Order: sequence, then C-alpha cells, then structure tokens
Amino acid sequence: MTELRTSYSQDHSARDGLEADRIFTSHFNRLALDPLTPDHVEILDTTLRDGEQTPGVALSMDDKIRIAQLLDDLGVDVIEAGFPRTSPGEQEAIRKISSLKLRAKVCGLARCSREDIDSAVDNGVDYVHTFIATSEGHMKNKLKMSREQVKARAVDAVEYARSRGVIVEFSCEDGTRTELDFLKEMHIAVQEAGVHKINLPDTVGTMSPPAMEYLVSEVMKVTKVPLSIHCHDDFGLAVANSLAAVRKGARQVHVCVNGLGERAGNAALEEVVMGLLAFMNVRTNVETRKLGMTSRAVARMTGVPIPDTKAIVGNNAFAHESGIHVHGVLKDPSTYEAFSPELVGMQRNIVMGKHTGAHSVKEKLSEYGIILPEEMLSTVVSKIKTLAESGKEVDDAELVALALHIQGQVNKEHQHVKLKEFTVFTGMNITPTSTVVIEVDGKLVRSSDVGIGPVDAALNAIRTAVSENISLVEYRLNAITGGSDALCEVTVKLKMNGDQKVMSVGKSIGSDIVLTSVNAAMDAVDRLLGRQKS
Repeated sequence: MTELRTSYSQDHSARDGLEADRIFTSHFNRLALDPLTPDHVEILDTTLRDGEQTPGVALSMDDKIRIAQLLDDLGVDVIEAGFPRTSPGEQEAIRKISSLKLRAKVCGLARCSREDIDSAVDNGVDYVHTFIATSEGHMKNKLKMSREQVKARAVDAVEYARSRGVIVEFSCEDGTRTELDFLKEMHIAVQEAGVHKINLPDTVGTMSPPAMEYLVSEVMKVTKVPLSIHCHDDFGLAVANSLAAVRKGARQVHVCVNGLGERAGNAALEEVVMGLLAFMNVRTNVETRKLGMTSRAVARMTGVPIPDTKAIVGNNAFAHESGIHVHGVLKDPSTYEAFSPELVGMQRNIVMGKHTGAHSVKEKLSEYGIILPEEMLSTVVSKIKTLAESGKEVDDAELVALALHIQGQVNKEHQHVKLKEFTVFTGMNITPTSTVVIEVDGKLVRSSDVGIGPVDAALNAIRTAVSENISLVEYRLNAITGGSDALCEVTVKLKMNGDQKVMSVGKSIGSDIVLTSVNAAMDAVDRLLGRQKS
C-alpha cells in the first residue's frame, strides 16, 4: 500500500501535502489515471431539493437556512435550494437563503416553462437549473410531446432564463435512457441557446460505471460547456458513476449530504469528495475536515440516522476491534486505514469485543489514565472476551469499572462526591433550571444553573458545584425496554480541561431520564476526581 498523491506537482499548497500524508490508497489508482480527467471539479449540493424528497424528510424553514449555511461553510460551489414552483413555503425558503449573501451560488430548480423560471429568479436565486425529459418513455407517456416539441421547449427555457440574467444549467431528464443521437442533438441545441452548463442525469440509477464512461465520452464530443453529472443510487453505484463521469471529463457533480434523495438516494457528498481526492487527484473547494460535522448536523435535522457502516462518516468508519488491527493502526495508521480520521473530522475508536487484544485494552484504558501491569491487563482482556462471547457488549464504562475492580481501586466508601439534593424545573416558556446539593470531600456545596433542557441544566449545575474545569466529552442515551415507562441507560464521559489524557466515564440505568443522567454524571465526576487525586 502506498499513498496516491505523490504525483502532485510542486506548486500545490502546504495543505495539499498534509492531506497527502494522510491518504493511503493503492498505488494502482495512480496507474489508472485518465488524461481526460480535470484537475478540479465543482460541487452542486442538492440536499435541500433532491435530499428533501427523501421519504419521511420534511425540513423546517430554520433547518433549511441552517443547512444552507453549513454547506456554504463547507465550501460547496452551488446550493440547489429547492423547487420554487411547488409551494409558497418553498419560495419563502429560497428567498431567505438567497438573502444570506452566501459565497456559494444559490440555485432554483425549474421545469422548461417561463413561469417556473420567473418563480426562481423572482425569489432571488442567481442560478437556474431547468430540465425536461428526453427519453422515449418519458416523452411519450409523461409529456406526450414529440422530439421537436421537447427541443423547442428546452431552447426557449434556456434563452428566457439567460434573458433574466442568471447562470443557466440544463438537464435532459432521464438522460442515461435517452437515445444517444437525440441526447447529442439536445446538447447542441441548448448550447446554441446560450446555456452555461449541461447536466447529465442518471435519473433512475440505471447505469454501470463502464457505461457511464462510454456515454460521457460520447456526449463530450459535442458538449463544449462544462458537463455536470447527477446520479441516483438505485443499484448502489451513484458515487462510482459520478467518479466515472469525472474520469472522462465531467466538471461538476451533483450530490446530497449522507446520500439522501429519492428512493435509494443520490451520490453522497462526502464519498464523492473523498473519492475524487483519493483516487483521481481531483480537487474540490470542499473543506474535508468539516465533513463529519456537516454530516452529523444534517442527520440530526432530517431525522435520517447515519448507518454505523456508512463510508467516511459512519461510527464504524474508523472503529477497530481486532487485536492485530489495533496493534497495527496504533503503530502506523496506514496499516488498516485508507486515510486518517482527522482529514474528514472524525475520530478513531478502539472497540472492545471478542477479537480484542492487549494493545486495544491498554490504549483504551490509557484514555482514562489507568495503567495496569501486564498480569492485570491479561486478566481484563480475558474477562472482556468472556463477556463478548456471551453476547455482552462491553462499553467504556464497563471496561473502566472492570479494570478498577481488578486493580482493587473501586471502593464506594471513599467517594469524593455524593449527591444530597437534586431538583429541576422545566416546562413551556420556562428556562430549564436545576439546583443540586453535593458533598465534595465532606463539604456541602449548593449550586444552580440553567441549560437548553432539564438534563443539560442538571449537568451544568453539577459542573458548577464541583469544578468549572470539567467538560462533557460524550453523553449517550439508550432505551433498554419499550413503552413510555422504558428503562434507559445513560453513559456520561467527562474530562478535566487542559488534561487531554485523563477522562472518566459513568453509567446508570433507570426509568427517569433526568435522574438517571444525574446519577451517571455523579459516577463520572467521582471517578474523575479520584483519578486527579491519585
């Protein structure tokens, strides 16, 4: 294994060199580069349009604005903000996004009609993406129009949009199932009408990468403006097809964050950007270190969770359990990682399981400031394997408790902090407020604080009472049983500011989420103070 980007020329920035040091893809990628591939491509993100067409997704106005700001900060070139003719609400959202004065171009989708184009331009966009279907099935069964009628409609739309003073991109809808000669004829016609970009959509995700390379090579013979590509994932090939199109000369890719979109979704932004960078030396304006944060934010706002096994940004993308893998990746990340997690704003995670080895346990315990002699370490590893083989998932809290028990340091009679009183007030139009009385090394301390919710308020009150230097690293809530009276399991991970090497973790199970969270936090605080004093 070797990294690909050693072929970069000397005029690239220092940041390029840093990225090159963190990408470890196969040297065979370099041998397969194509001279038709551009050095740089633009990214058009359609999360707010095609992404919102994901079944079950309905974004609020605030969510749309926030996602647009995130995409702009990420560095995408064009934000397709919506389809304005669909509703007054869509028009208002596009108008507000356009008023933000983002660096990215704000695009509105429009059918090949003057009314659609006016609806987009009149709501402030500086970019119109207009389309009409060109496959035989669509023209005959949906549009009930002839080829000449379709071409005339497209030409009129492009000319009219140009007259409104905006950038114009045109799509032959269902382009990958359109007769090649007619597809080329359409491209020539809209170019003569003054189109700025032409998009080639794989509307139903029916292409293979070799077929995409062939088709793009053919249409590039008559396409003199930048060619864009828009792929759907019905066969799981949206990203591969997007890369194939760029390989043969496409200069813009349509994407959605986390691969959102109709049916099986669109090409995933994070996978396209990293695939272009790692396999083809193709640059984008996307700041890759913000991919993880953007992905998580969009998942939260759309309500569509990121699968653990999702490439680039999934929880397991940089998770290692096997002892051999952990040993290797701790010595040299390139042994079992294609690129460093920091490059995409993620973190490496050492997982405890039946394949865990001593290196994994030693590394994980060191995060909590726990150093065990070899014989104790072997005992911990053995216990973990036994638990894992019985179907038990061993998390950080259980690992720490197990290690401290074996070390002989768990003794509840010597708690550093004890919760004496706890209250929390919350409700409609009331700022959540919590008051606690905590015994800290024998001294009673009373404290009150507020938060964005009852749990946040309670944790803030505990931190204020014990030490302002305590920071929350992770809060995790899991439902154990079903129903409104379900038991919940809360895990809280804390650290002392300025001491990155020592963390603590606490866990509690109960039926009341707030009280269970407080108990878990108190457990973590007690362990953290114990580590500080030892």
